[in-house]
Amino acid sequence: MDGDDVYASLERSLASARVLPVLRLDTADQAVDAAARSVAAGLSTIELTATTDAWPDALRTCRTRWPELTIGLGTVTTARLARRATEGGANFLVSPFPCPKVRAEAARLEIPFLEGGFTPGEVAQAAAHGIAKLFPAHVAGPAYLRDILAVIPGARIVPTGGIVLDDAIHWIKAGALAVGVGRALLAPGMAERVAALRNSQP
Repeated sequence: MDGDDVYASLERSLASARVLPVLRLDTADQAVDAAARSVAAGLSTIELTATTDAWPDALRTCRTRWPELTIGLGTVTTARLARRATEGGANFLVSPFPCPKVRAEAARLEIPFLEGGFTPGEVAQAAAHGIAKLFPAHVAGPAYLRDILAVIPGARIVPTGGIVLDDAIHWIKAGALAVGVGRALLAPGMAERVAALRNSQP
C-alpha cells in the first residue's frame, strides 16, 4: 500500500475535526467516559494513551461501543507496543518523540504513525514520513509552528501538549492540521466550544 494512502483518511478526519482529544487518564473507565464525552461533542477521532492503566481494556471497549470511531494510541515508544495497539484495534499510533523502530513497525503494519518531535530537524524528519506531532507544543507557541512551516511548507503537523481548547484556533491559524488537547478538553461547555472551533475561519 502506498504510504500516502495510509494517511489520507486520517488526515481528512483530523482536518475536519480540528481538535484531537488526547485522553491521558488514569484508568480505563475514565478514558472510556472521556471518549463518550468526545463522541457526544461530535468528534470522530480520539487518542487513548498507553500510560492509562489497562489501556487495552479502554481500546477494546471504545472499539466495541463506537465501531466507526477512529481511535489512536499515544505514547507508543516500542515496536512491541505498536503491535499490541494494532492487534487491539487502534487505527493509528502516536509517539512523543522520534521512534525509528516504531516508524518501521508502523510501515510494516500499514498503520498511520504520528511521530513526535520538537526541534525543526525532528519535526521535518517526522513530517517526511507522514503526519508529525509537535510536542510539547505549549513551550514554543503558535509562532514556532509558523516558523517551522515556513521552511517545510506543506508539512502536516499536529501540535500537542499543554494546549487549552480556547487557544486551538491560534494553532490552526498558524497552520496546524489539527490540535491535540488533553484534560482541558473535558471542561464544562466542551461541545459548544468544539463546535465554535470547527465553524471558525482559519
